[in-house]
Amino acid sequence: MATPAALALEGNDPRDPAHPVVGDNEPVETQLLHNSHDPTVTFEEYIYYATITRAEEKIANERYVAAAGPKSIKSIIKNRFSKGYQESATPDSPMTNNNSDGEKTELGEKGDTDVVSTRRNLGGVSDSEWRSASRAVRTAGWSSVFYLITTDILGPFSVPWAFAQMGYGPGIALYTVFGGFAMYSGFQLYKVFMAMDSDRYPMKSYADCFFRVYGRWARHGVNILQAIQLLFTVSILILSNGQSISQVSKASICFIVCLVIFMAAGMVVGQIRTLQRFGWLANFAVWINLLILFIAMGVAANSPPNYATAEASFGPNFGPGPVHTYAGTPPDGMASGGSGFVGSLNGLNQAVYSYGGAMLFISFLAEMRHPWDFWKGILCADIFIYVVYLFFGVFVYSYQGQYAFNPVMQGLSPYNWQTATNIMNIITGLIAACLYGNIGIKVAYVEVFQELLHAPPLTTKAGKFLWVALVPAYWALAWVVCAAIPQFSYISGLVGAVCILQFTYTFPAILAFGFQIQKDAIHPSESFDPETREYNRVDSGWKRWVRGFKVRWGLNTFNFFYFLGALCTAALGIYSSCLGLISAFSGTSVATSFGCATPV
Repeated sequence: MATPAALALEGNDPRDPAHPVVGDNEPVETQLLHNSHDPTVTFEEYIYYATITRAEEKIANERYVAAAGPKSIKSIIKNRFSKGYQESATPDSPMTNNNSDGEKTELGEKGDTDVVSTRRNLGGVSDSEWRSASRAVRTAGWSSVFYLITTDILGPFSVPWAFAQMGYGPGIALYTVFGGFAMYSGFQLYKVFMAMDSDRYPMKSYADCFFRVYGRWARHGVNILQAIQLLFTVSILILSNGQSISQVSKASICFIVCLVIFMAAGMVVGQIRTLQRFGWLANFAVWINLLILFIAMGVAANSPPNYATAEASFGPNFGPGPVHTYAGTPPDGMASGGSGFVGSLNGLNQAVYSYGGAMLFISFLAEMRHPWDFWKGILCADIFIYVVYLFFGVFVYSYQGQYAFNPVMQGLSPYNWQTATNIMNIITGLIAACLYGNIGIKVAYVEVFQELLHAPPLTTKAGKFLWVALVPAYWALAWVVCAAIPQFSYISGLVGAVCILQFTYTFPAILAFGFQIQKDAIHPSESFDPETREYNRVDSGWKRWVRGFKVRWGLNTFNFFYFLGALCTAALGIYSSCLGLISAFSGTSVATSFGCATPV
């Protein structure tokens, strides 16, 4: 599940006067954005410029590594707190160099033939200006990406509850399988980025991948689903923190009022437009979440489960009694998420939710100084996340059994520890909700208001007034969703099945399928002319797709069946979440839509 530190990446303030401009008032970054969504650019043109950029980055990185020399432990630690290395296009930089004849050439010495750079300019911008603008924020190394992926995905508070629905064996198996496929999906996104991102046409978001492989309709579809996911994520955070406020007050405040309190706080803090202002808060939130994790393990090992909370949320079957754990699927009546197969599916939904975060991988890659090293970050991060999930889930489930609660801090029985972790959760939840809401509003604004209704940019006076009005409207809509469905585990599972599973498993599979076919369909006799932007294809349409599919039919078949499998898993997840919601509303939970009774 994405977390605040990752979202704080979302770029510099576009109003920054330090950004280079072209002409009277158009920033180079604006032209780069226009180029990124230019429907006249062909798949092969993206490949052409990406090849040039990757070669430039390789040469620049070799020089950077050579200049840095061997690193001591002290220098490594110091670099973690530095602003990073920024590419430039000055005569002394790795991007441009003077040869022995005094002639300035692109990419090293005169005579280099393995890299071809075009001097065609768009909008009167020089090649060095394009590179400087495109690489202005590309400063992160692979160790930074490890941290970002870890903070983006790591969300272990639902894992014990998932184990309570599935038992040890199925729980370990499913978290292993979904962790492995999540890593595979990450590598597919990495491959597509490396093949299609360039200084000329930078790739900045998840939707950009689909735009370049499938066209404009795919980009809009991905962005719409992303906006829906972010809205529901804000709803989940309002519900989770409303439960925390209710527990802190010992249920003395009407539950619907608890939700309104958190919503009102979000409306105020959410007026911040630029995410860079959240940066230090986001990193602070990560450490608070880790502290909650350690407290939860210590308290679970030394005190009984919170029977009152479990009974209020899951019904009389979960009143005080002995703790049971199971190697396999728990028997009927012993899983709070439902009986048998349905309960296991609800646990599976939480596994999907736990590994969600691939939506931001393209943003991470876009910030890397040397994106070739992304594989190191994702490999280390996924292994670390997998180990934390299994250890934390098995540890807490072993002590709390069928009473394990989601989120875990609300299942702690000592009031003092419960209150401390709830207050910490409220702080981090407000930061996270404002960040998700910020991005959700921006996605909706750009995709609907600007692109379809021709609204003014957010940096204008009129755009700022629209932002002030949209923030409370967005938070009110999220409040309506969570107040109407006050069942945290089921609604988070539904969001995981409808949205998160698609971004982490379904979409990367079909993206890899379409990309590989189009790439393999490029014939050796075909060529691209950078001056005219013309590409002479030997064929087109279905004939070209079939020819490209045959080149690596095994890989393409696997990706297609992976895509179908992910769709089936999504359908099962939606089915189980809906059954769980029906069961909850039929009387197993005291919480009702827009009601005063608290589910905790």
